Amino acid sequence: MRRRSSLFAAALVAALSVLPAAPVSAEPAGAITWAPCEEEPTTECGTLAVPIDWSRPDGPTIDMAVARRKATDPSARVGSLVINPGGPGGSGVEAVYGAPDFFTEELRKRFDIVGFDPRGVGRSHPVICSAPVYNRMPHAVMKSHADFLRWTVYAKVLRADCRARTGPLYDHVDSRNVARDMDALRAALGEEKLNYYGISYGTLIGQMYAELFPSRIRAMALDSNMDHSLGVKAFLDTEAAGVEDAFDQFVGWCDQEPSCALYGKDVRAVWERILAKARAGTLYWPGAEEQPMTELQVLYNGVLGTEGPAWQLLSEVMRMLDGGEPPSWIPPLPGRQPVSGPVAELPTAVLCQDYNLTVRSYREYASLLRSSKRLAPDMRYNPMPIEDLPVCLNHPTTNPQHRLNYTGEATILLASSLHDPSTPYAWTANVARQLGSKARLLTYEGWGHRIYGKEECSTVPIDNYLISLTLPPEGYHCEVGGRAEMRSSKQQRELWPTDGLPF
Repeated sequence: MRRRSSLFAAALVAALSVLPAAPVSAEPAGAITWAPCEEEPTTECGTLAVPIDWSRPDGPTIDMAVARRKATDPSARVGSLVINPGGPGGSGVEAVYGAPDFFTEELRKRFDIVGFDPRGVGRSHPVICSAPVYNRMPHAVMKSHADFLRWTVYAKVLRADCRARTGPLYDHVDSRNVARDMDALRAALGEEKLNYYGISYGTLIGQMYAELFPSRIRAMALDSNMDHSLGVKAFLDTEAAGVEDAFDQFVGWCDQEPSCALYGKDVRAVWERILAKARAGTLYWPGAEEQPMTELQVLYNGVLGTEGPAWQLLSEVMRMLDGGEPPSWIPPLPGRQPVSGPVAELPTAVLCQDYNLTVRSYREYASLLRSSKRLAPDMRYNPMPIEDLPVCLNHPTTNPQHRLNYTGEATILLASSLHDPSTPYAWTANVARQLGSKARLLTYEGWGHRIYGKEECSTVPIDNYLISLTLPPEGYHCEVGGRAEMRSSKQQRELWPTDGLPF
């Protein structure tokens, strides 16, 4: 799940910024005209017109960007497989560009791999805000009642600015609307039923589709699930417990693995020294010495280094921040950054419409942070939702949290690793409980965020389900031998997320 800023998206945002609101079309939704993608000519690209407001299907529309890689063996083709990589903010178009490096040869033989940029994201009429307003964003972690009041005022100003810049679509970017767009895509592809693989925030799109269109699912595999039943405290508590568990796994590996850059040291003590330097304002990231690092940015490294996981690189980053030698490749400075140019994208608006994260006072907010810290003494909290929460203060939530209500016949395959720092295993397990007999749970007894491609035993069952509807046995666990396999420096770099997505 990542907030990706491609050159194409940047150009689109720049073009949109000259108008108070992006232009829309009044043409009805319909077919897709495919042509080679400008950025990736081996892939086909097109657009699909979808209504801004699905309660007014004949009203103004936007063009949703789509991409497709055709099945490599037409004689064995099953149909179209729609995919989403997560976010909110991840580009399904770019996920299709990278499909040959992600999906197995067998799956690519059988399916046209189809992705789309969800409404409000990337190439599909992104939510945009003026850079001067965006760049006045206060520090995400509130430490006083005055901070809470400052954020309450600022969040309202930011929302008004983004709404004016984005236009009427701003009020219609929640995942239920995206699910309706995905059904329009299914119809435009000529598919009677949907085949879908979603990762992280893409699982919420799948869950909403299952509620809205229960009879139109052939196969749905949801990898590293969101849990849309959680209130704000349960959301933050489970995130804190998940990221602390992932950090514990990293510490255990470092204690046992001589190649860890901190082998033989007290890893938790090193971590506390780094956090103390950040709190004192004396910690700097290479290449960004104009501003000291915040504690929030340090904590981001603890998440990003355990998502792959990229434990070796995380140990080298910690060594660097503790005053030692830097790694051969230094990741980008994590966390939300000021933007240059006239506008900024804000896919957080999607999260705000899907999750009611409002807190009523600084006292309540501080209580939430204390609860997280009790569960995560090393990590304190997961910095990703903490960074987004104040943006969502008092934001209208059009798709509020609720238990899943799926009435279809197709069994949905749910998958998760036991030690996922971003979408904790508890989330997928709870979604499975909500779905009951309509779910089959695939547990990867390993580490990181997203299990497809991790091991043969976590990948082949998903392929088999999508291709032939063969489900893994009840209670299936994919076992891994020993701790996370050591990888080359290049592989470690590829496992470190660099696009800043929360999920």
